[in-house]
Amino acid sequence: MLVAGASFAAMGVCVKLAAQWFSSEELVFYRSVFGLVVIAIAVLWWHGREARQHLFGQYFLLHLSRGVVGFIALMLFFYSLTRLPLAAAITLNYTSPLFLALAMPFWLKERPSLLQYFSVMLGFVGVVLLLRPWQAGGDVLAGLAGLLSGLLAAWAYVHVRQLGQLREPEWRTVLWFTVVASVGAAVFATTGEWHPLAWNNIGLLLALGFFATLGQFGMTRAYKRGQTVVVASFAFSTVVFGALLDVLIWNDPLPMLAWFGIALTVGAGLWAVYLNEKRKTT
Repeated sequence: MLVAGASFAAMGVCVKLAAQWFSSEELVFYRSVFGLVVIAIAVLWWHGREARQHLFGQYFLLHLSRGVVGFIALMLFFYSLTRLPLAAAITLNYTSPLFLALAMPFWLKERPSLLQYFSVMLGFVGVVLLLRPWQAGGDVLAGLAGLLSGLLAAWAYVHVRQLGQLREPEWRTVLWFTVVASVGAAVFATTGEWHPLAWNNIGLLLALGFFATLGQFGMTRAYKRGQTVVVASFAFSTVVFGALLDVLIWNDPLPMLAWFGIALTVGAGLWAVYLNEKRKTT
């Protein structure tokens, strides 16, 4: 998970640096196509004939729904990355455990406890301190986009959980997500302008795809092999890596109030994950 956290932070750096040449839609496309090629090769290598014969599966529409939700979340996340400090955009995207706790009665038919509601309240207090909407000069739209990406990431997690309960193989879930994201991003990018590839930016795009795919594999392996609460704790290392890279690359440290907001949001998210896992075991 630490490898995944560092990889996702490096991916965010690539997005911010490449934004001077490409739109966020184009960046989502290149990130998704790279992942699609790598995952398709991996699937054919390990599963071969089985993968070709069972490419669509019995729950194809649920895979498409998960893909669409995940794609929109990724678009919003990349948009916020291009306009907010790296640590702030990552923190907003990592509010998904808070939204998941709120959504339990509707999506998962699980009634949260009062402590879970309290953790959600603390988390959103942290978000307000991070965005500081009362101050002029902040990009509220980008902040809302990042927050919405966290909501949709929680929704995508519900889909993944449903597919897991239906015993759908992981490779099919990841494969169809990259297909939907690649096609969707291509459509959105075509409505605007495709910017030319050049020797001074193609390396960033390859690095973007590499770090995103490495992070995805690392995260999948961590959640498959490790305890959820422990893995989720290390998942928030992406925020720490992002904050360090903000300072090292852009010399853009956040004010103390924003740091307090990040700490409160991350702590509340971890608490929500812990309470959710504790509820499953009781």
